[in-house]
Amino acid sequence: MSAVSSKKRLVELTNEGLYCSEGGFYIDPKRKVSEALITHGHSDHARYGMGSYLTSTSGMNIVRERVGKDSAIQGIAFGERLKIRNVTVSFHPAGHLLGSSQIRIESKKEVCCVTGDFKVGDDRSCEPFELVKCDHLITESTFALPFYKWPEPETIFEEINQWWRANQARGKTSVLFAYALGKAQRILCGLDPSIGPIGVHGSVHIFNEHYRAAGRPIPETLRASQRTKSELLGKGIIIAPGSTRNSNWLKQFYPASLSFASGWMLVNGALRRRGVDQGFVLSDHADWGELLKTIKDSGASSVGVTHGYTDVLSKWLLDKRQLDAYEIPPKSRRGYDKRQISFINELF
Repeated sequence: MSAVSSKKRLVELTNEGLYCSEGGFYIDPKRKVSEALITHGHSDHARYGMGSYLTSTSGMNIVRERVGKDSAIQGIAFGERLKIRNVTVSFHPAGHLLGSSQIRIESKKEVCCVTGDFKVGDDRSCEPFELVKCDHLITESTFALPFYKWPEPETIFEEINQWWRANQARGKTSVLFAYALGKAQRILCGLDPSIGPIGVHGSVHIFNEHYRAAGRPIPETLRASQRTKSELLGKGIIIAPGSTRNSNWLKQFYPASLSFASGWMLVNGALRRRGVDQGFVLSDHADWGELLKTIKDSGASSVGVTHGYTDVLSKWLLDKRQLDAYEIPPKSRRGYDKRQISFINELF
């Protein structure tokens, strides 16, 4: 099912990660390299040990938290153009989290844009997505199946606030699991602080400070701990990473109702697998329709597909839009559940 390309391109995959030979740099490299351009601060994109880092100015402090305070990190403002050897690069908002970027690379022959992870919906916690016109687009495909269609985020925030109120009425602490960086801050911006106290795990607290410094409307929060337990028990909401699910730290806030916020909550059985009472469909990635629209509006005739359902999206673009679409890296078809297979069969 894979679409594979052998054409020489401005940005290509190597053992270290995506590499621009004309610029001599890597984008979100997986192994140690001398020059790294970083789309955003999630740990699968920003890694320790690079010789130097270039990232957006608003994302610098977040990347620094990931890769070490003594790392050589340079910031670049969104839209600023920088000449690196034989190419010109610029960073543009990806809407994924604070400072997240798409990286535009221009040579004499083509313009390539690497989206990193991106989201096109409204989000008060970060800069809005900016469409980048290009010849060659490298896009993520985390949710590249047609049944992934996100509900309005304001509807989800109201559901979260209602769930919190209901738990409070029953004397239960509300615990909402979310990624400590990005998703947690987006949720915090959607909470109603008048309901009660808001607690956060220490890993969320670290990044909140950078969001506040950037002027994002993060409400007042308590660092959830033994010291603040009495303020949160039975009436507060706590935002924490899913890794705390069975921890002693979490048990001190019981009785509690547990929930999880993710795009994966659309998948059958997600609640059972996560071991929570409630799921909220909230994603910081583009859904199927948003992926297709972004690809079309970019004007790209060549599309590399990475990070997710690469086989489905690349084949659809190749068959239905006659684009030069290919997977990064090429792989065999992954396993799908019955619902996913039915949607894929409808596509082809």
